Amino acid sequence: MRSNPIRMLRLRLAGALVLACLTTLAVLSTAATAGTGGTGGPVPTVKGSKAKLRHGLAIAPKSAPWRVKRVIAAANKIAKGHGYCNGGGYSSWKSPCYDCASAVSFALHGGHLITQAMPPTSLESWGRRGHGKWISVYANSGHAFMTIAGLRFDTADTSGAGPGWARGMGWESSQSYATRHRHRF
Repeated sequence: MRSNPIRMLRLRLAGALVLACLTTLAVLSTAATAGTGGTGGPVPTVKGSKAKLRHGLAIAPKSAPWRVKRVIAAANKIAKGHGYCNGGGYSSWKSPCYDCASAVSFALHGGHLITQAMPPTSLESWGRRGHGKWISVYANSGHAFMTIAGLRFDTADTSGAGPGWARGMGWESSQSYATRHRHRF
C-alpha cells in the first residue's frame, strides 16, 4: 500500500495546529489562574501577608489566596472612582455610586463570596463570627466596612469621596459592629 504524500502532509499540519492551539490554551489558562486569580490580566503583588497602598489602590500580598486577590481587585475597581450615594449599587453591580454596604458587597462579589448586594443588617450575619485571617467584615444597622489583608476598605474616613482604602481602623469603634469572616478560602 502506497502512502499519499499530500494526505500525510495535511495530517502533520493538522496535528501541529492542534498541538499549537492546546499549548497556547495551557499557557494562557495557567497564567490567568496563577497570576490573576482568573481575572484576566496580571495582578501586581507584594511580599509578605499584608496588602500595601500605592496611589490609593491596594496591592495584594503574593501569599493571599486567589479569592482574597479577587476581592482586592474588585474593591480597586470602585475605589475613588465612584462617589458615595445612599442606596447605590444594590440594583446593579455597575453603578455610578455605592454606599458602605454595597461597596463591601461589590468587593465580596469579586471574590465569589456573595451573589447579590447586602445591606448592613444582612452583612451582620454574613459568614462566621469573629475576625478572619484575610478578610473581616464589620457591620451594624447603620454602617459596614471591611479589612482585607490588613487594609481597611470603607466609604468613611478615607481620602476623597466614595469607597476607598485606608490604613488602620479609622474613627469606627469595632466594638459597636458585628465582626464576620469567611472560614475558608
